[in-house]
Amino acid sequence: MPRTAIILAAGLGTRMKSALPKAAHRLAGRAMLQHLIDSALQVFDRIVVVVGPDMTVLEAMAAPHPVVVQHERLGTAHAALAAASHFGEGEAAILFADNPLIQPETLRRLMAAREGAGLALMAFRPADPARYGRLVVEGGHVVRIVEWADASEAERAIPVCNGGALCGEAPRLLAWLREIRAENAKGEFYLTDLVGLAVRDGAEVVPVEAPEDELRGINSRAELAAAEAVVQGRLRMAAMERGVGLIAPETVFFSWDTEIAADAQVGPFVVFGPGVRVAGPAEIRAFSHLEGCVVEAGAVIGPYARLRPGTVVGAGAHVGNFVELKAASLGAGAKANHLAYIGDASVGLGTNIGAGTITCNYDGFTKHRTTIGECVFVGSDSVLVAPVAIGDGAFVAAGSVITEDVPADAMAFGRARQASKPGMGAAFRERRGKKG
Repeated sequence: MPRTAIILAAGLGTRMKSALPKAAHRLAGRAMLQHLIDSALQVFDRIVVVVGPDMTVLEAMAAPHPVVVQHERLGTAHAALAAASHFGEGEAAILFADNPLIQPETLRRLMAAREGAGLALMAFRPADPARYGRLVVEGGHVVRIVEWADASEAERAIPVCNGGALCGEAPRLLAWLREIRAENAKGEFYLTDLVGLAVRDGAEVVPVEAPEDELRGINSRAELAAAEAVVQGRLRMAAMERGVGLIAPETVFFSWDTEIAADAQVGPFVVFGPGVRVAGPAEIRAFSHLEGCVVEAGAVIGPYARLRPGTVVGAGAHVGNFVELKAASLGAGAKANHLAYIGDASVGLGTNIGAGTITCNYDGFTKHRTTIGECVFVGSDSVLVAPVAIGDGAFVAAGSVITEDVPADAMAFGRARQASKPGMGAAFRERRGKKG
């Protein structure tokens, strides 16, 4: 029988103080909604996302999965009912987009627990139960969930809290949803009322406990930051288990899709934006920032280097301190070791880019490319005005402004001729009333 996941993502996230829907806020460079979809895809056959009105950003993130709109925000059960036509047969689970850290294995445990019961739901024991709904458990089964606003002092003292996600047989779950009434302090249709209806019908409701880090809700910037710390911890541990060397793991920040091979070394305070692939045994030195780039085996990046999208650094190449590359390829063994900007360019193998070199790739309207061949030597403080090409084996003299193509094996000078005027320095000082 098919398994369907209904993901509730209609929350505005008022406490985020943001124009973005809550589920669109990012963890490790990816929206909360997309994190949960990725986990759900490993367990469920179908995914349906419930969003609020005018949440086109979430609709795009949910694609290609079907999206339904909850036009009025009347509670979680009301949101789930918006997807009624998608429940179908088989098993259905209701998940929350602001609980994005739940792992596929935990979702599998939830579904397995349902096989012997009418309803299974996630539970956890947070260090600070705060305002979470409490689970009232008798004989190993949940008899009701009490929302904090409606709980007595004794019920608020219960340490086991509602983890949000639940599952059941799809037709039965839908029938219970349709019976829920807004008889509570907020006047909303609570999904948690499913428990009372299941118990009424003689169905067992079983809790499935998971760590707090998987079930923490995200409703504010502070909670988003706490969740980011959890995600980064997972990514760092996974990298080290793959054989990646992290000198100071707590200072390195990954994106959800960062790929780093075994034996790569990463120094302190390195940030990986989305779309980075690093081969081993490359080295990424301290305070470097990488995004949308590829670093091949044996390359050395940094310290204080920036690799922007579209950059490929070849095997054994060096990108040094305060060097920035954008939409550029650096051939195997090439070096740009100091204070350079290489944008919209290709650099051949074995080429040396001197300190202070820049490619002038933008004329205010269009980006132009610079092509630098193999085994080229570009002297310090050179300006390469694109579009321009420098042939294999050519030399560019230090301080040159290159506006025309340089043939292979040529030496290019693009600077004014130096002239020395004997005694003029002393005469100048004398005119200014200063003595040497």
